[in-house]
Amino acid sequence: MKKIQLEILGLSSSQSQSGSFALILGEKTGNRRLPIIIGMFEAQSIAIQIEKINPNRPLTHDLFKSFAEQVHVAILEVIISDLKEGVFYSKIVCSDGATTFELDARPSDAIAIGLRFGVPIYTVESVLSEAGIILSDLDENPEESDEDDDDDDDTTSSKPAPEPREPSGQVSLDELTKMLAQALEKEDYEKAAKIRDELNKRNKE
Repeated sequence: MKKIQLEILGLSSSQSQSGSFALILGEKTGNRRLPIIIGMFEAQSIAIQIEKINPNRPLTHDLFKSFAEQVHVAILEVIISDLKEGVFYSKIVCSDGATTFELDARPSDAIAIGLRFGVPIYTVESVLSEAGIILSDLDENPEESDEDDDDDDDTTSSKPAPEPREPSGQVSLDELTKMLAQALEKEDYEKAAKIRDELNKRNKE
């Protein structure tokens, strides 16, 4: 199965779930984004490692790293391997020098640990196809007029973009697609993920 490398693009607080954060992963050689909602502790652990901050006492993921090093186990890579009913699954690929083995983990824990070992983060096409958000969707807005096409890209339109709305069962597929484009334009990946899930649900009906 072909692996697709990801990179961390951002981490922001969740507007809909108190105490949760949206971790934004991006396809390293493409334009797809993979938003994952994670808990506060895992978000803090990831942020600390990204910012190269040394806590006074080791966090759980730091403890995992110390233990692995003491028993001479190396972490090779992290893979977000599956998506079932809206829940992401991942594996930490390890080696003791003689054998390679995998540990099941939540993506947030796997990424926090992977960052501490400096290993790559991967996913597979099936996960990106189902949960990924394509940024090029922004270029396919049928409502744009010829006058809008002539505007300078570096200027800000005087007409404010409408706020993306929450997905609803009463909204048409075309409207949901427009809402997705609006959410992406505002870089509201959490809302974009909800709209994406609603679109996937409708397409399967």
